[in-house]
Amino acid sequence: MTTSPVSDHESTAAPVEPHRVLVLNSGSSSVKYQLLDMRDRSRLASGLVERIGEDTSRLVHTPLTGGAEPRERTGRIADHDEALKAAAEELAADGLGLDSPGLAAIGHRVVHGGLRFSAPTVITDEVLTEIERLVPVAPLHNPANITGIRTAQALRPDLPQVAVFDTAFHTTMPEAAARYAIDVETADAHRIRRYGFHGTSHAYVSRKTAELLGKTPEEVNVIVLHLGNGASASAVAGGRCVETSMGLTPLEGLVMGTRSGDIDPAVTFHLKRVAGMSADEIDVLLNKKSGLVGLCGDNDMRVIRRRIDEGDERAALAFDIYIHRLKKYIGAYTAVLGRVDAVAFTAGVGENAAPVREAAIAGLEELGMAVDASLNSVRSPQPRLISPEYARVAVAVVPTDEELEIAEQTFALVSRGEADSPVHIDN
Repeated sequence: MTTSPVSDHESTAAPVEPHRVLVLNSGSSSVKYQLLDMRDRSRLASGLVERIGEDTSRLVHTPLTGGAEPRERTGRIADHDEALKAAAEELAADGLGLDSPGLAAIGHRVVHGGLRFSAPTVITDEVLTEIERLVPVAPLHNPANITGIRTAQALRPDLPQVAVFDTAFHTTMPEAAARYAIDVETADAHRIRRYGFHGTSHAYVSRKTAELLGKTPEEVNVIVLHLGNGASASAVAGGRCVETSMGLTPLEGLVMGTRSGDIDPAVTFHLKRVAGMSADEIDVLLNKKSGLVGLCGDNDMRVIRRRIDEGDERAALAFDIYIHRLKKYIGAYTAVLGRVDAVAFTAGVGENAAPVREAAIAGLEELGMAVDASLNSVRSPQPRLISPEYARVAVAVVPTDEELEIAEQTFALVSRGEADSPVHIDN
């Protein structure tokens, strides 16, 4: 690899203490990346490679220091190996190459860690084998994550590579919450249980909510509502997840952009028997043609709200169903926690859609929850309270930062000197 120029963040006068983390999120046809300086948690660069394997591939690289403009490449990028090499070239052009002595580790988002990975883990052959074994319960995500890991390992075989799992934060759920009420032997043989997802977001937001209240995570009980195109809720008691809405897969739970969320399992049998649909067709229906898009044809909350303002009844019904499901989970998690100190909205819809926040909390005054309309209407990138002073339960908007959470966990692990230690995999 070509040696990259020395950046303004490093000094040639003395050896550089590794202080950067590259975060990689490898999807089936995309790679997102961010480079962070862990001395001050600042972002140095970010990028997205999309439509990998197509003639219309596109890379957008954004330097985040020095006022440089984003750079774009178009044209076929054949595979993840080529995508990561292209990203590495863009980073090198900014003096931030993967061969920089300032790079401490690469942190990888891995969607499914099952029960065996309850913490960030240095990636070894044994760890990769375990992630591969979980492919049947995450067929869309884990293979892409594995591809990204192997490509990064080939580029920097000497560098610690760390897996941060979406499911890890939820491994603290008690068995009463995690088990489905089906035959135990069958469930255990096929790893059928509730794992939950969006864990890095729920961990980050619950911790930041405690900070917003001036308390430690151990002192507060928080309901976190991660509302994006994918959506999930969690009940976090004293910093530990005790319940979450997604299950074996990300299909369970809230109404989402294209996913149905909770549904009677017998619907699948009915569709097979009456409509003659195959398992694959039902899978596509529930995951890609349901939720908001199935109800009204749109999964963009901004468009749905505009349609409601124009008198569109289908959009209004879709919104009402979305809010109804959300209220059910807020009420259920209030019962699970017993005492709720805060409800935190996050992710694209949660952070930006004031009408969703208002509607979700409306009528919950007996639970101690209320929204101040003027505070709710404010748009800000900062964590903030939107509840009136008299409310017993704080209602907050807390922007999520999954990349920072992955970087934090990765850097903490390698800084403890565990990168060269034997890997322990929980049974």
